[in-house]
Amino acid sequence: MKLPPDSIVAPEKLSGYLLIFRADDDKSRFLALAGYTLADASRLERDMREQLLPLEAEPIDLTPHGQKYLIRGPLRGPNGRSLRVVSIWMTLRGTGTTKFVTLYPDRK
Repeated sequence: MKLPPDSIVAPEKLSGYLLIFRADDDKSRFLALAGYTLADASRLERDMREQLLPLEAEPIDLTPHGQKYLIRGPLRGPNGRSLRVVSIWMTLRGTGTTKFVTLYPDRK
């Protein structure tokens, strides 16, 4: 199935989590390999919408808050390098709204 193209990507997920260095579970250095930076967090959002959301979403977990989905695929960054990523999304039970949860390197 495909997730809605207008799924919510909270800015704080990008600029306050993915694109800043974290001592525990850092993703910023991985994303920097493809040229993603905190200074241009909107580029990461745009690329996720254009490159990941059109891919097939696999239902993975039904939680009390809603259905979680996994989208696995390549993410080509501003420098042209492509990263294999897994992104997690959730369709909220109460509203039916789909939102971005997290992204990490695809180890498969």
